[in-house]
Amino acid sequence: MSVIYLLLTLSILVAVIFFIAFIVSVKSGQYDDSYTPSVRMLFDDELVKEETKN
Repeated sequence: MSVIYLLLTLSILVAVIFFIAFIVSVKSGQYDDSYTPSVRMLFDDELVKEETKN
């Protein structure tokens, strides 16, 4: 039974560490996408052209 408590504690500890790492990476701008918005307008024209052909 003590092994279950040990494994549960370790799994919660690992989950908290990964959650903290995720929060730090989001706050540091790791997931900011500055390239896609500038290129998205180029691909919108292709979708409009395909819709008008139908």
